Amino acid sequence: MLKKVLTIGVLTLFLLTFPLMGNALAQGRSTPPDPDTGDTAFMLISSALVLLMTPGLAFFYGGFVRSRNILNTLMMSFVLMAIIGVTWVLWGYSLSFAPGVPFIGGLEWLGLNGVGLETTGYLEDSAPAEVVSYAGTIPHQAFMIYQAMFAIITPALISGAIAERMSFRAYCLFVLLWSTFIYTPLAHMVWAKGGFLGLYGGLGALDFAGGTVVHISSGVSALVAAIVLGPRKSHPDRLSPPHNVPFILLGAGLLWFGWFGFNAGSALSAGSIATAAFVATNTAAAAGTLMWLILEATLRGKPTAVGAATGAVAGLVGITPAAGFVTPLAAILIGFITAFLCFYAVSFKHKLNVDDALDTFPVHGVGGTLGAILTSIFATTEVNSGGKDGVLRGNFREFFVELAAIAIAYIIAGTGTWIILKIIDATIGLRVKEEAENQGLDIHEHGEEGYNSEFGDRINV
Repeated sequence: MLKKVLTIGVLTLFLLTFPLMGNALAQGRSTPPDPDTGDTAFMLISSALVLLMTPGLAFFYGGFVRSRNILNTLMMSFVLMAIIGVTWVLWGYSLSFAPGVPFIGGLEWLGLNGVGLETTGYLEDSAPAEVVSYAGTIPHQAFMIYQAMFAIITPALISGAIAERMSFRAYCLFVLLWSTFIYTPLAHMVWAKGGFLGLYGGLGALDFAGGTVVHISSGVSALVAAIVLGPRKSHPDRLSPPHNVPFILLGAGLLWFGWFGFNAGSALSAGSIATAAFVATNTAAAAGTLMWLILEATLRGKPTAVGAATGAVAGLVGITPAAGFVTPLAAILIGFITAFLCFYAVSFKHKLNVDDALDTFPVHGVGGTLGAILTSIFATTEVNSGGKDGVLRGNFREFFVELAAIAIAYIIAGTGTWIILKIIDATIGLRVKEEAENQGLDIHEHGEEGYNSEFGDRINV
């Protein structure tokens, strides 16, 4: 009798608790795995390196302008860390990477709603394409903040074309609108899962770290901005040499250093692909520097420090879309070819009456375009099985895919920038007055000087 009672009691208890046990088992199966600490540390460090590129760009650009505009030029990069640092959290990340349509992300991640500390591999269908293809071992917020650093520096590149004449208020409004309506759709189309141009679910364009999204978009926008804004009052008859060449070298060095986070970090994990991208990045930068110095020494008699810095940046721009897809020898060729053609693009620009003040389009626009094309030629799945082979491996289709992606990026960036600038010009205006331009934007726009009067008078031209 006692055995029957105990048996019935155990069976009853089991039947009552079985649904709860099933729920617990289901929850256990759906619990996200812990992030990989090595990959997470690598991504956080890479994020910091990419952020460092923005003040590096500020020094690089700042060295080129006249001393009375140094602070304004530095601020045009520095303020992006504040503006995009907030808007990316509020809406930029969601529009770039949340599940949406092929051309733009959705709104479900506004304010980072649903973007937590779970590993990105757990996101499954809503995971960004980069995460699906390369890694799923880092917290979602780690991927988000890494992409924020790209969104910060991209519009900052445009400032080089409009230096010394655009009002700071108009510039801040411009980058707010540009980052929302130009950068986010391009980022979604190339990098988000199901994006129109992307490698996973889209046209199939290869862009490892931003040749299309970053350099082509900013370079084309810079050219349009320079045309709409018009030349400086001193252009081209009273142009001045760089006021601080050491700043240019310092900025180029910081860019080179930060670019390892830009390219290697785009692997999203500390492994073989990150290593390949790291090696390719350094190799292309070195090749670009050498090519520019050789051209200067051969054609102009002397290799210059400014040329070395510009060649390094050109090589880095060229390798950006290809970094995780090509061999070191291909990286040398990409660095050489990009620097060679960017050198002549800079020379040709000076023959036109377009005041792209700091050669943004000849370096970033031309370099990004060449990088995308060369990626389609040199890419190999021997380096990255998640990519595709290029023309040299028999995949001629990839060349035409890249051309289509380039053309679409040109249209979106060029048309969108023109519309944004025209709206701003019709409302608050774009340029400072001629008197303010002659006085210098440091005093007029910020009420302070970069150098004291004695030093400033000595170097100002």
